Amino acid sequence: MKQKHLLLLLLLMPASLFAQPRLPKGYFWKKLPNGLEVLVIENAKVPLATIEIAVKNGAYTEGPEYSGLSHLFEHMFFKANRDYPNQEVFLKRTQELGAIWNGTTGEERVNYFFTFNKDSLDAGLRFMNAAIRFPIYRTEDMQKERPVVDGEFQRAESDPGFQLWYACQLKLWGDLVTRKNPIGDHHIINTATPEKMMIIKNKYYFPNNSLLTIAGDVNHEEAFANAEKIFGDWASSGFDPIEKYPIPEFAPLPSSEYFVKESPIAQTPFAMYYWQGPDTRKDSAATVAADVFSTILALNSSKWQQALVDKGLATVAQVSYQTAKYVGPINIFIMPNPAKMKECHAEVLRQVALWDQDDYFTDEQLEDAKQTLRRNNIRANEKPSSLPSQASFSWCSSSLDYYNDYVDNCLKVSRADIKRYVDTYIIGKPVVAGLIISPDMNKSIKAGEFFKNN
Repeated sequence: MKQKHLLLLLLLMPASLFAQPRLPKGYFWKKLPNGLEVLVIENAKVPLATIEIAVKNGAYTEGPEYSGLSHLFEHMFFKANRDYPNQEVFLKRTQELGAIWNGTTGEERVNYFFTFNKDSLDAGLRFMNAAIRFPIYRTEDMQKERPVVDGEFQRAESDPGFQLWYACQLKLWGDLVTRKNPIGDHHIINTATPEKMMIIKNKYYFPNNSLLTIAGDVNHEEAFANAEKIFGDWASSGFDPIEKYPIPEFAPLPSSEYFVKESPIAQTPFAMYYWQGPDTRKDSAATVAADVFSTILALNSSKWQQALVDKGLATVAQVSYQTAKYVGPINIFIMPNPAKMKECHAEVLRQVALWDQDDYFTDEQLEDAKQTLRRNNIRANEKPSSLPSQASFSWCSSSLDYYNDYVDNCLKVSRADIKRYVDTYIIGKPVVAGLIISPDMNKSIKAGEFFKNN
């Protein structure tokens, strides 16, 4: 009989109770009836509060006709809205609140945030509410902002690193490259209209596709009450935007491709090697193993650093993985010794082929890498205003559970986990590799003779 009563009680409990994510101490979560998730982080180190709205939007939602418009949307967020009908009034209000503000646009997240005195929390939430829900895309504002956004693109193009990165992305992602390029396309940015901005807003900017984070010297019960009072009447879309407008799957690389790119501004040559790595939907465990392995390779004692940097073949030899819900890239970045470029490239390939060997790293190095990640996490948590961004990145590209469990899962990574990651995604798998070099240097080096498919 008791078991029947318990079952009935469980069936009658609100479904939201089962959805409670695992969270660190001092973190509190609530889902409002309209679907808006609210995360409150109590941290009273300084008498400030930070509020952030994160939306599941970004480059990954953009086909060619919208490339870069999420980034433009970010810039327009801090312009006119229903309560502050022009940017001058908007900026005056930020000054009255003493607010520090900014936003970012990535592949799988856009976020906007304000930091101010904790006594301004209610006013700050109302300010955010006006900006996220009631923007006004004035033609004159867009005419001013389009060159600013496009100027960021142009400045990036003057960097040889960006030139090589972009050339690699074209080959790595093919027809879906716009879904991995937040900065966008010149023509799309420069011809954007208020109507296109509203299309983006009406696809993704809903409470059930957003996370509101309130962090700092705040009380979670009061913060939840304020959030519901101010954002509670924000109407849900009634659908999951990512389900209604599904993200296409990235095609696996069919084969390896090496290329040499000449650029007169590449006074120092460097190379990039890219693989399509794991993602949090299909292989969450490998995303953590990737971070641990990259940290091992960054140790000065690692065979990787000793073979390339200590022996003078390269001045920089970095390996990284970017956590993503839709295929995270694995990247090697090399600044080779110009006098030993052929030897450097050969050694990179030789070392990569050894990555799954049992003796490639020691037990001590594995433990050192885990403790490095643990310490980095502690340092990252020292600044309360940075906590919302850390949490919302995981919310968009994995989950709050992933965020909470990250360090513990890093500490659990085994040799077998790393071997599986390397064998599944790197060794023997297609790679996109690019080398950027000045025309004059390439005349003598003839990089294309050795930097190529074997």
